[in-house]
Amino acid sequence: MYDVAIIGGGPAGLSAAVYAARYKMSCAVIAPLWGGFVTEAHLVENWLGDKSVSGLDLSQRFIDHVKSLDVPMINEDVKSITKTKDFFEVTTTKEVLTAKKIILALGTERNKLGVKGESDFLGKGVSYCATCDGFFFRDKIVVVAGSGDAACTGSTFLANIAKKVYLVYRSSSLKAEPIWIDKIKKLKNIESIPSANIAEIMGDSKVEKVLLDNGKTIKTDGVFIEVGSTPATFLIDKLGIKTDEKKYIIVDQGQKTNVEGVFAAGDMTTNSSKFKQIIVAASEGAVAVYNAYIDLKS
Repeated sequence: MYDVAIIGGGPAGLSAAVYAARYKMSCAVIAPLWGGFVTEAHLVENWLGDKSVSGLDLSQRFIDHVKSLDVPMINEDVKSITKTKDFFEVTTTKEVLTAKKIILALGTERNKLGVKGESDFLGKGVSYCATCDGFFFRDKIVVVAGSGDAACTGSTFLANIAKKVYLVYRSSSLKAEPIWIDKIKKLKNIESIPSANIAEIMGDSKVEKVLLDNGKTIKTDGVFIEVGSTPATFLIDKLGIKTDEKKYIIVDQGQKTNVEGVFAAGDMTTNSSKFKQIIVAASEGAVAVYNAYIDLKS
């Protein structure tokens, strides 16, 4: 039996694993993929100590750190978590683990536009990851949907590859950090289209154009959807964990949920003003483990 089972392989989960090892807690971190959304970031320029680093490189350093501490990293999906009288059973695709405490660090899932053609052209021009698929669009025309940091960083990345980038967003102005907005304005091959939504993605065997709700049609080879994310809550319902109206897990200042023995950290929680940043997720993971450790010692 583990002292703590950490569910999730992003910054919150990996940070929790590092601190658990430092507290000499027996723990395992379980996830189907390692690194979280950080791996998709073109550049990270707000991680303390690194003026600029690719998301892939930064996440690999996180992973290597955990591995150096000999923390079991179980590369499997978690199918269910069941609370018994004295411990938790974590059922993965291959085994059943037991733990005294649980830390949920599942992060969030990509939001979809929900428009006609979006699912039909997935992998045929529609993508949710600019850094993953951007190189397929060298010297082509692409559309990016979204107004936040992810949309702006994705657009600046694509601007170095594609011939033309249209940045479409429903608000009247961009919602990203000012530094990213400044970069967007300096890149001549990015054209912003505010106060508009993609109404339909069109084409024959692949994406060929998008129709906007203002009636305008844009010819394009690809559509990158960066319209935010929502908490990944598929494991929490049966545990009776309370969430707010948008499904973010409600936690106290110690990252405790309403269910005794269950903690949550990272983008899926109500803490830190829901400020979805790598440094915030990592700190919440550390706080969650610290309080799990205190509970076990009391």
